Amino acid sequence: MITFVQGFLSKLFRLVTLLVAMLAFTSSISFAHDVTAGDAGYIQEIWGVQIIPFIYLGAKHMITGYDHILFLLGVVFFLYHKKDVAIYVSLFALGHSVTMLLGVWLGWGINAYIIDAIIGLSVVYKALDNLGYLRKCFGFQPNTKVATLIFGLFHGTGLASKILEYRIDPEGLLANLLAFNLGVEIGQLLALFSILIVMGYWRHHPKFFKQATYANVILASLGLFLTFKQISGFIASV
Repeated sequence: MITFVQGFLSKLFRLVTLLVAMLAFTSSISFAHDVTAGDAGYIQEIWGVQIIPFIYLGAKHMITGYDHILFLLGVVFFLYHKKDVAIYVSLFALGHSVTMLLGVWLGWGINAYIIDAIIGLSVVYKALDNLGYLRKCFGFQPNTKVATLIFGLFHGTGLASKILEYRIDPEGLLANLLAFNLGVEIGQLLALFSILIVMGYWRHHPKFFKQATYANVILASLGLFLTFKQISGFIASV
């Protein structure tokens, strides 16, 4: 058991070091739920019911939201049946939708650095779950459906926290939020469709399970990097 954990930590450390070294030469990563300057200006300037534009903005957010994509990849990584995929993705969508809609409608949110750090940890959690470390370390398997729903709530809170900064016009707010959420779900389906196609081909590879181990170690590393990045940003902002 000790050797098993040490081996994993050694791989994780090397990958994190590599990622940090590579990203040190790039510009700082924005919030996972950030909105581009153009979209932010558009949101602040329009008023009234704008169904199509908000559907587009929601879909764009989901497709370009790397935190969502990484978590979604982790969730479906070892799901082989359409029914299971539908259940887990629906739970994530439910959690995401509830906190996004309520958060903006009621005007409450969480510091963007803190919520994005938690979202990074959701990616780490799912990768460790896929690797079987949660059962090995804690002696039991957490309820994966409940965990997916809970992390969906955090993902939605992250988006709500960012949207609140742009003060959407209250006229037509509910309709626009519902349209935005519809766009998010459309984007999620497009991303999921792409992931499942790739996974379908990959699973037929004779070395899939060996490669899957490395893939989830990389997934955990990316989640850790995102978490530490946001924690550093929070400390710097205090």
